[in-house]
Amino acid sequence: MSLSHRDFGLSETQRDFRALAADFVDAEIAPHAREWDRAERVDPGIVRRLGEMGFLGLTVPERYGGVDADFLSYVLVTEELGRGDSAVRGIVSVSLGLVTKTIAAHGTDAQRAEWIPRLVRGDALGCFALTEPGTGSDAASLSTRATRDGGDWIIDGGKMFITNGTVADVALTFARTSEDGITAFLVPTAAPGLTATEIHGKLGLRGQATAELAFEGVRVPDSARLGETGRGLGIALGALSRGRVSVAAGAVGLAQGALDAAVRYATEREQFGRPVASFQLVQELLADSEVDIRAARLLTRQVAGMADAGVSPKDYATEASVAKYHASETAVRVSNNCLQTFGGYGFIDEYPAGKYLRDARVLTLYEGTSQVQKLIIGRALTGVDAMT
Repeated sequence: MSLSHRDFGLSETQRDFRALAADFVDAEIAPHAREWDRAERVDPGIVRRLGEMGFLGLTVPERYGGVDADFLSYVLVTEELGRGDSAVRGIVSVSLGLVTKTIAAHGTDAQRAEWIPRLVRGDALGCFALTEPGTGSDAASLSTRATRDGGDWIIDGGKMFITNGTVADVALTFARTSEDGITAFLVPTAAPGLTATEIHGKLGLRGQATAELAFEGVRVPDSARLGETGRGLGIALGALSRGRVSVAAGAVGLAQGALDAAVRYATEREQFGRPVASFQLVQELLADSEVDIRAARLLTRQVAGMADAGVSPKDYATEASVAKYHASETAVRVSNNCLQTFGGYGFIDEYPAGKYLRDARVLTLYEGTSQVQKLIIGRALTGVDAMT
């Protein structure tokens, strides 16, 4: 069997995961992406389908209903989801990548039994409540506070730009519990005092629910605490290291989708009596895009390989930043090249170029801006913290 460059070096199982995801995307996501973008809402039924396909349980222990898969298989599926619709990819990256995997890594047996089976089936979704109106990149300065009250905690504060915020059943919430300590909590979104307000009018990822969360005297028992008191920032940063690999994979998929669309258009569209693809400068746009995508894919798979080799998120944090930075910036460049190839038709949403570009732009912002990734990489190179 001949293999494409995207399959090179993959095991048969990994190729099967990628093929399964590609077929699912082509049949059940890509045909609806424009409609969901216009409606600012994906079909809620897609979450259950993601669970049925096993995509919400990748790498999660089978005893909780998860799917036995390595990290690279998760990356391959995430790339395909990004190719189809970055909004759907974001749902999976957050609920599985940031929430379910964190519960699996740090939760008690009771917490795992309560939440993980529902999350992997798609019966519930999770959101990652870290970012606040005044603290984006500076997560350590968050002001949401949890105060001990007997056997309970009372949480007050606000979170911003929370993916899945209005549709989630559990919010992995980070709150200050002392002057220099942050603690993680699993907060049911139905808890009294917790309200979620959807953010509309986004540039991209319109189908993905993004919310502002308000905590007003939200009471949770100490059994909702995830991990040790005061150790929540480390939990958050570990989750983000894993999450950046997922964003990188999704960015590669988005860029691949944009390039595929541009190649199809360039070979079908005629100007001056010949296909647009026959013009040298158009081929330059496409060639530059292909090279960028291949480099981003290799960087992303390198980090997945480190994770599968047993390297901890802390120890591959720099490599995750390299992959996330390069892949997200690649997605912007490639989707811009795609729009240029489409010309004026790229400017209307009957064609996919504009959506790719809008969705790509946020990838350089969330889970650490490109500038933050550069600081992490520079600090690893020099040993000097440029922010002090």
